[in-house]
Amino acid sequence: MFLNDTVFAFLLLSQICFGFIGNSFLFILYMYTLLNQSHLKKPIGWIFTHLTLVNVLTIMFVLIPEIAHSFGVRHFMDDVGCKAVLYIYRVTRGLSICTTSLLSTFQAITICPNSSRWAWLKFKLSKCIFPCFLFFWIINMLIYINIITTVGASTNFTMVGRGYCHVYCETRYVGFQDSSSFAGTIVIRDLLFVVLMIWTSIYMVIFLYRHHRKTQHVHNTSISSQTSPEYKATHTILVLVSLFVFFYCLNNVMTFYLFYRSGKSSRLQKFSGILSSCYPTIFPFILMKSNKIFSQFAFPFQRRQLPRLKENRMTNLTSPTSF
Repeated sequence: MFLNDTVFAFLLLSQICFGFIGNSFLFILYMYTLLNQSHLKKPIGWIFTHLTLVNVLTIMFVLIPEIAHSFGVRHFMDDVGCKAVLYIYRVTRGLSICTTSLLSTFQAITICPNSSRWAWLKFKLSKCIFPCFLFFWIINMLIYINIITTVGASTNFTMVGRGYCHVYCETRYVGFQDSSSFAGTIVIRDLLFVVLMIWTSIYMVIFLYRHHRKTQHVHNTSISSQTSPEYKATHTILVLVSLFVFFYCLNNVMTFYLFYRSGKSSRLQKFSGILSSCYPTIFPFILMKSNKIFSQFAFPFQRRQLPRLKENRMTNLTSPTSF
């Protein structure tokens, strides 16, 4: 194992540790809240729960083979393993863009004023979440069905020509018409959901800007400077959407370059794996920073600790040995 493989391995290990722990913690927290804490239960919580689950699956199925290869493990996956791992990874990656688009749309409709023409959708949002999840799963499972028939275990690590090449897997055969239709389907899906994300994000930015200008005229400086929960939630979602679009577009460019590149490179493939797992790794920590549910569980623990700290401090101050 070369030095650069070692660096890649530890970089990938750090990603899988932080990403898996962060997303798993948020998934358990949201599930507990949605099932047991009715006063904190909100429909958007199901979207975050679905995103954390998708992120965990994406991280596991994209990084574990890369880590095994970086540590020198050969023949880690056979034909069945390649088909299963790549299929699940691609499906979950597609679910990520669909669910993030749903999250952006959900928040844009939530903050829109009652006079807006989209206000009638507010009362139907909670009923549309699970049908949307089902539609996302079906459409992405159908899009990537050709992976099962075209991908197998690698027999030659110096594969040349058009096709997908993984550290353990490669495209066995793909015609020009098949590859063009497959790429066209993915491009159409990505354009639809990315455009929807951008459009709803622009709407939220404009709405927050106008709302901020109105509050400056109505309230005094001390009140207007306070950040409302809706503002914080919308700001967090805008940050998540921006990061997702950046990493997703960058990874798509890398994926298409590797697909049509004549000579395949395992280093570029590992770099593509790092790019594809950056957003799922960062996602939970951005959400924890401004998440009300996380604060509700963290603050009680802090409140339990504060009396003990005050009692210990008073004890130290009254002790003869204190200075």
